[in-house]
Amino acid sequence: MGNVMAYSGIVTKVHGMQAKLLSEEELEEVASKKTVPEVIEYLKEKPAYAEYMNRLEVKLYHRRNVEKVLYQSLYADWSRLFRFAGMEQKKFLKVYWKRYEVDLINYCLRIVFNHYEKPFDLEYKKDFFDRYSQISIDKMITSRNIDELVDNLQGTEYYEPLIKIKDSGAATLFDYDLALDLYYFTTLWRKQRRLLKKKELEIYTRDCGTKIDLLNIQWIYRAKKYYHLLPPDIYALTIPIHYRLNLEDFKMLVDTPSVEEFQNRLDETYYAKKYEIGKEQKTMEQIYQDCLRQLYLSDRRREPYSIASISTYLFLKEEEIKKLTTAFECIRYGLTTTETLAYMKGVIR
Repeated sequence: MGNVMAYSGIVTKVHGMQAKLLSEEELEEVASKKTVPEVIEYLKEKPAYAEYMNRLEVKLYHRRNVEKVLYQSLYADWSRLFRFAGMEQKKFLKVYWKRYEVDLINYCLRIVFNHYEKPFDLEYKKDFFDRYSQISIDKMITSRNIDELVDNLQGTEYYEPLIKIKDSGAATLFDYDLALDLYYFTTLWRKQRRLLKKKELEIYTRDCGTKIDLLNIQWIYRAKKYYHLLPPDIYALTIPIHYRLNLEDFKMLVDTPSVEEFQNRLDETYYAKKYEIGKEQKTMEQIYQDCLRQLYLSDRRREPYSIASISTYLFLKEEEIKKLTTAFECIRYGLTTTETLAYMKGVIR
């Protein structure tokens, strides 16, 4: 009864927000458009995006600008939930926000490592990060090199793991990415769980553990298929946490000599049996998304008055934005409706 009382308000809020997400028919309508401006005009009529889409001037009708608007709508949704949340729910949402901070740092790392002529393009995030983040965008955009970037993270939790990499000397972008990912996921698993109790902790552990397992599976697959890495190198880039993918199965996947053998071994794991991995011809990235969708929806059905209602909504919103950005890219290159839909659904063609 306690959870029902604590969550009834925010669950009602989530239901109202989810009703504004696009239906499958509306996503198909997006895929059928011939130009980026056509999609923008269509989204201006949709409640989930109208507020931000209507701020776009015609001269700014470009894919990159549209992506900014889509992510502003995501941050705005997170912000609405945060303002509406109780103390326990706020703890969870603060943990959830860390993924957006990691994304921002990854973007900044690429700017300084690749010496892009165009400076940081973060103004569209600034309002939200100024209110909710430990990271100062005003500081980050002054970074001219990796030393300055790391120094500008002083006072945040991300400084310590990255200063160690910087001080090691001659670190690559990959080294920084890996250090950031390892810090993020180990923190989520080992430290942030202490903030939650009972049913919330159970749901969080299941969601976080599953995500880590699936990411490890995805990274092992990519390491073998695209980079032909040897097992010692693969072990170094995976997250040293095991949930349903036990250590024995994990080692078995890493040590397989080929992609084909990897797939055969994967078929024997908990995840292949639970989510029927391999039954459809989809990318490994889409399989990851599909498994998480099933997990979140299942959590919400079992525990509707819990953090599952919040995490499921944010997952669905993020998934929708990925589909829309994919659609914009496909339309920009003149793909057919069928091809665009296939890419939006992650189907291998």
